[in-house]
Amino acid sequence: MNLFLTGSTGFLGGRLIKNLLQYKQNEVYILVRNVEKAERLRDSFFVDEQKRIHIFQGDIILPNAGLTKDDREWLTGKIDAVYHLAALVKFDQDLRDELFAANYDGTKHILELATRLQVKKFYYVSTAYTVGKLPKGVEELYPTDGEFHNPYEESKVKSEHLVASYRNQMDVSIFRPAIIVGDSKTGEADSQFTLYGFMRALGVFKRKTARRGGEERSYRLVAAKNGTSNLVPVDYVADILSLAPDRAQPDKIYHITNPNPPENIELLNMLKDALEFKNLSVFENTGEYELDEEEVKLNSLIEVFKVYLAGALTFDDRNTQKLIEGTGIAHLDMTEETIEMIIRAGCQGEGKVRM
Repeated sequence: MNLFLTGSTGFLGGRLIKNLLQYKQNEVYILVRNVEKAERLRDSFFVDEQKRIHIFQGDIILPNAGLTKDDREWLTGKIDAVYHLAALVKFDQDLRDELFAANYDGTKHILELATRLQVKKFYYVSTAYTVGKLPKGVEELYPTDGEFHNPYEESKVKSEHLVASYRNQMDVSIFRPAIIVGDSKTGEADSQFTLYGFMRALGVFKRKTARRGGEERSYRLVAAKNGTSNLVPVDYVADILSLAPDRAQPDKIYHITNPNPPENIELLNMLKDALEFKNLSVFENTGEYELDEEEVKLNSLIEVFKVYLAGALTFDDRNTQKLIEGTGIAHLDMTEETIEMIIRAGCQGEGKVRM
């Protein structure tokens, strides 16, 4: 198949390309803003694979994704399926316009481009957190007027509805990964967002307090101890996405989630150990105590992540279980040892995870 990808130079995109190229007949066409970065990614593959990676410069926030007329004409009728991975992953309220420009308008431009190129299948990579403030995730579209924690969630819900509106022009399927973390075998990751942004914020605070001689006191982090963090390894996400051309059903939504996520207290204790931040304690928001100035600073650093430490969401993934049935891909069983390994790898200085 000829497969067109956006967001291909990110860590998930690179892993997905690797999977897709295992089928010797596949050719991969990638839309990138930074050609040099894309060439470095291509150069990391075997020589025979490099010949099947084709780079096109563009930008999803532009009409026609910034492709030239010649590129559009050359690609027309050649592409079998589009994977739309590109997105802005930030949770700040004041970035609403920027988030909608990248996530909603960008999706609209790629859908319009796919239509012009006469593409038959479209796979949209969304997020499990389109669930917003609902208590359980279902493999269905959520209402666009629901309650959301931040504009990122809202932009993705509205983008899902936009994708679904093209169902009469091409087969559309939606994939919703939860919090993507490092490889389940090596811990390798390349991310500045979600869990890694949380790690980095804690690490920065620890270093600042150490410089001020604050190692002897304790610091309270406010979180729901029995809430859960739904972590999924990048290789599991890429493996499921790579099944789409052969097995994904039109008008289906697939959760790529963890059926047994760690509780926050377990996860935060692992982070404490990995960061050697022994004087960090987790407290419930009971209203019976008052944070001091330093603790207010600590909690404000991680404010945008706190909504994801507040509850114990569950996700139905029956569509995904059916998708992987008989493929050799096992339903996710992420052990405590695997999570600890991924966290340790993520906390190792300025390495593959840019702390």
